[in-house]
Amino acid sequence: MARFRPRYDTLNDLLAASVRQYGDRPLFGTKTSGVFRFRSYAEFGRDVDRARAALAAAGIRRGDRVAVISDNRPEWATLAYATYGLGAVFVALYEAQVEGDWEHVLADSGASLVFVPGQVVARRLRLMRPRLTALRDVVVLEGPSDLDTRAYAAFLEAGDGAPVPVAAVAPDDEATFIYTSGTTARPKGVRLSHRNVAWNVCAIHELFPASPDDRSLSFLPWAHVFGQTVELHGMISVGGSIGLAQSLDTLIDDLRDVQPTLLFGVPRVFSRIRETVLARVERGHAVEQRVFRGALANAERLRKLAVARRTSGVADLGRLVYDRLVFEKIRARFGGRLRYAISGGAALSPEVAQFVDDLGLTVFEGYGLSETSPIVTANRPGARKLGSVGQCIAGVRVDIDTHVTGDPKHGEIVVYGHNVMLGYHHRPEDDAAVFVGSGEGRGFRTGDLGYLDGDGFLYITGRIKEQYKLQNGKYVVPSPVEEAIRLSPFVANVMIYGDNREYNVAVVVPAKSAVERWAAASGLSADARSLTTSSRLRAVLADELERATAGMRSYERVRDFVVADEDFTVENGMMTPSLKVKRSAVLARYGDALEALYLARPA
Repeated sequence: MARFRPRYDTLNDLLAASVRQYGDRPLFGTKTSGVFRFRSYAEFGRDVDRARAALAAAGIRRGDRVAVISDNRPEWATLAYATYGLGAVFVALYEAQVEGDWEHVLADSGASLVFVPGQVVARRLRLMRPRLTALRDVVVLEGPSDLDTRAYAAFLEAGDGAPVPVAAVAPDDEATFIYTSGTTARPKGVRLSHRNVAWNVCAIHELFPASPDDRSLSFLPWAHVFGQTVELHGMISVGGSIGLAQSLDTLIDDLRDVQPTLLFGVPRVFSRIRETVLARVERGHAVEQRVFRGALANAERLRKLAVARRTSGVADLGRLVYDRLVFEKIRARFGGRLRYAISGGAALSPEVAQFVDDLGLTVFEGYGLSETSPIVTANRPGARKLGSVGQCIAGVRVDIDTHVTGDPKHGEIVVYGHNVMLGYHHRPEDDAAVFVGSGEGRGFRTGDLGYLDGDGFLYITGRIKEQYKLQNGKYVVPSPVEEAIRLSPFVANVMIYGDNREYNVAVVVPAKSAVERWAAASGLSADARSLTTSSRLRAVLADELERATAGMRSYERVRDFVVADEDFTVENGMMTPSLKVKRSAVLARYGDALEALYLARPA
């Protein structure tokens, strides 16, 4: 593990340096009256100073917990840095989160003050307030106060006239609690220090070129560790600017208006980009479709030539022609200035990465967890392998523990370095289960399965907790199978199941737009409920599953499936806010139907 010399030890140092160096440059942009308007670094610095004084006036002291339940907004970042400046701990919750998780996180963290977007969320908190014994105050960021809440403007005014200096914070002091997504159990509070996050930011910028001229469009929630560390703190550290997307529904319009140079996303976002482009091509004229297929074929030829270390004048000319005819127009819909994208949060399908590459946008995939601040490994300019999650960042090392699998190559990924969390909040038994070693040599057992190749590139093959054994003794890791199936234009989502059974079955969510087009072309009713029970749709989906898994081992394939009548979403509890499927929730909803498949179809 090479010696690492970070530029910052704390997030307070990071902000102070950026406000001082980039004061007049734009930072946060929000859309008002149809136009994105940006506030400067200097204005943001003054906002943080004012909020820090207001927090102190509200009784927040070193070590206290300050929570926010909100989507991304400038006030979110203001309150985060104001909290760090008092030596207090910032706790972020998703606005799109079930109320039970809100109550658990607020109670577990011991938050004494919580900020909410408005009275809608405040009213949802009202019934749980008597059980949140540490919570003293609720502040609404928009709208008026009432008997139970304070308005943000009044909160800020309470600190005016009494400036509070930034507290002396040690690198190993707690900065934030990031709560895990809770796919299999209650969310756990991951205690991250200033050093954890600030050094992760520094290590990332040793890999990726970024400057004050760079801009991102923020749609990943900052309550997620990837969005918080890599985008929010990362962009601030280089003097870049961040346009805040209005919503996922307006993403394409916002990309056009903000014209970002960098894009931070999770695999589902890039899969949706692929789906959107393919759907648009499918609706086009036959000539446009032929030209698009020709562009993809030429891109594939160029890849094969590159692997063989050969060139072709015809293919190179095709690159220029097809880029002008096809890919340049597609990139223009994304703002026209994108230089590269960074994907994290889960494994990105090589097919999706390859497709986005073909559009002329390079996606650098990385790997990390909340417990590792988050980045562990990343592909980078000059060191990239599709299908891998890259090499270790500076100051971080990965070992593969093969004892958990008995396989000489694959095993559990164990991480060592400055990014390893302080521990879980009030979870000593969980700490004991995941930590190996002690002191600076302490490592973190990730629970992820993977392997390293000869060049130090890491490959993720699944989760230990998701892995299950069939009755024939074969182990199945469902995530790669599911990712392959999701590439089908007819599949919006899928979860496979087969623990201790003869074979795999699945819950398949049909892709609404693709199915509606197919139904119209087939002369069928587009009614979602009738399509769910349609034998003709089942035949189409069965063919898609067979095609998607054709290259897999026979025991990994899906033998039968249930057609879901709605997608997995945060609202129905079957998806986490970070877009991970909650398997237990899906099984609670469709478990009986899955079991019925085994009764109807003997092995």
